[in-house]
Amino acid sequence: MHVALTGATGFLGLRLLRRLLGTHRSVTVLAHAGSGDALHRITRFFEVTGAPEAYVAELPRRLRLVETELERPGLGLSSRAFQELADSLGTIWHSAGSINLEGDLPALRRTNVEGTRHVLELAAAGRARPVVHHVSTAFVAGCRREGVAYEDELDDAYGFENAYERSKYEAEMLIHAWSREHRRTVVVLRPSILVTDLPPHPELPSHPLQVIGRILHDARRTAGPESPGPGAGSPDGRPRFRLVGQPHGRLNLMPVEHAADVMVRLAGRTPSGGVDTYHVVHDRDVPVPTITTLLEQLVELSVELVATAPDDPSALEALVDFYPGLTAYLTHGRRFDDTRVRALFGSSAASERVDLDYLRSGLVPGGPVSGGPLPTAAIPSAAARYV
Repeated sequence: MHVALTGATGFLGLRLLRRLLGTHRSVTVLAHAGSGDALHRITRFFEVTGAPEAYVAELPRRLRLVETELERPGLGLSSRAFQELADSLGTIWHSAGSINLEGDLPALRRTNVEGTRHVLELAAAGRARPVVHHVSTAFVAGCRREGVAYEDELDDAYGFENAYERSKYEAEMLIHAWSREHRRTVVVLRPSILVTDLPPHPELPSHPLQVIGRILHDARRTAGPESPGPGAGSPDGRPRFRLVGQPHGRLNLMPVEHAADVMVRLAGRTPSGGVDTYHVVHDRDVPVPTITTLLEQLVELSVELVATAPDDPSALEALVDFYPGLTAYLTHGRRFDDTRVRALFGSSAASERVDLDYLRSGLVPGGPVSGGPLPTAAIPSAAARYV
């Protein structure tokens, strides 16, 4: 049966599209209405990442582009076009969404919750009863910072670090209600923080660590030269930057290529008939000190982890404090359980090691370097959205 994909031009979506084209003769791309360049962006991704010329030449014939508006009922299509699209599909992949960690809840709800609602309406209208594969996030676990987050858990008892997490939680709640009402299958895929070692390129989507680097660059430039005082400098002459975090904390960073592979492999499993949820995460967490070392190399800072925000912040520290999505996760020490994925795929569920060299590779044009700051040009605007 034919497959459709939202978010096909995003950081994860492009990798999902590559995997789906490996198992389907054609894919319907539900592109954002008015963008007009979805095919070009997809084509450039395949060219930049080394796809054979013959493969790239076939893309216009293998991709059917339908311009849609996820935030509008009926995806912004006419009634006839909406029904024809629904009846043509056997599988729907919903990867589009906003991951703006500093976004306000109403805006995030329009994209992440209402967008999901309208994709479910498309699935409900299809004669073939298409299975929905919904890309969520492991961070629906919210502010729970210790222990183990399990796949069957979905509650708001711990609160959320930001409006993004809440919007993705609400989207999952919507999915469960829809599945019960229609007695339909939805596969929920919860990746952790997605990264890559592919060097940045101006025509490729950015990933979260690049945005963090831009925030620090912008804040440091705005703060100007540090004056003497608390947090002003370190023995090696670099500005000292106090950052709230746990030295023994850890973050789960997942290579995006491996995440896409696991997700598409999971799609080949026989669904239960209800909501099947999987954590798509790395088998080894990254220690918080590795992240702080990376930040130090990004913008030539001396990062000091502290338990609480300083009462006497420097100009730089005060500016970065305006970006709550930047530092909250450095206090986490929880683990995401992925027993279901391991039970299905065994040791093949494990992915390559994510260490400092790997992370630097994804931030430096032309490949990894040792020591020294990363060039500003390698890091895109902090306002970037991954849809």
